[in-house]
Amino acid sequence: MQEVSNEDYVRTAEAKGMTRQVVTRRHILRNALLPVITVVGLQTGLLLSGAILTETVFAFGGIGSFMAQAVFTRDFPVIQGGILFLAVVFVVVNLIVDLSYGLIDPRVRTS
Repeated sequence: MQEVSNEDYVRTAEAKGMTRQVVTRRHILRNALLPVITVVGLQTGLLLSGAILTETVFAFGGIGSFMAQAVFTRDFPVIQGGILFLAVVFVVVNLIVDLSYGLIDPRVRTS
């Protein structure tokens, strides 16, 4: 947010007489959220792939340990279904991230 708060459009909005709260909400926060949302979407894949290792090491029950057990027992339909499920979740999360760009930044809608 500090980088965005030094931009020209923020200074222009403040010069127009907008309150600091309006400038922060409309101009600074909206433009600062785009990289954060991108990172959250990309980190979802790492979170899902790390679940297998984490659940195996700490003996938690979940989709990660379920997939690890399927690999150890060579249960190929379960492996395929689990990978398909994780891929669909990753695609849906990235779709939500892409659609949220249009809500946050109006310039993305027109391009």
